[in-house]
Amino acid sequence: MSRPATIQDRSREEAHERANRRWAEILQETRVAQTGVQILFGFLLSVAFTPRFGDLGAFDTTVYVVTVILGAAATGALIAPVSLHRLLTGQQLKDDMVKVAGRLMVTGLVLLALTISCTVLLILHVVLPDLLAEVLAGGILLWFALCWYALPAWLKKRSARRQQGLS
Repeated sequence: MSRPATIQDRSREEAHERANRRWAEILQETRVAQTGVQILFGFLLSVAFTPRFGDLGAFDTTVYVVTVILGAAATGALIAPVSLHRLLTGQQLKDDMVKVAGRLMVTGLVLLALTISCTVLLILHVVLPDLLAEVLAGGILLWFALCWYALPAWLKKRSARRQQGLS
């Protein structure tokens, strides 16, 4: 039975091992994010073909168009690491692929957070008063910002402070 890697084990990791591990992590993260964005995007595409779509006002139609564009962009960014892998495997570019794929994942997650928030706005705007729908959709966007960006940034900063204390 294998034991979990410790910080010391990881510091002894060779550059190519680290790149391979980070690449495998990115591909696993991509699998998780892709599923969600693809389901959401499929839902968004189907909305235009519902009977009530023609009844939407200008604001809701604009939100819908923006949401579909954001969803398409999120899908592209989150699937891009797979394309990088397929097209560049064997080219000795793993370090570059890891860096670019990591940036694409972060970009895709920003676009996904915006897509989900706009989807919530679109749905809530149909069933709730305008201001309440907008406040709740803004709250969802804030929640994503806290969970997906502020919390990791805080943990990274806290870890850096701990490392300085140990040095």
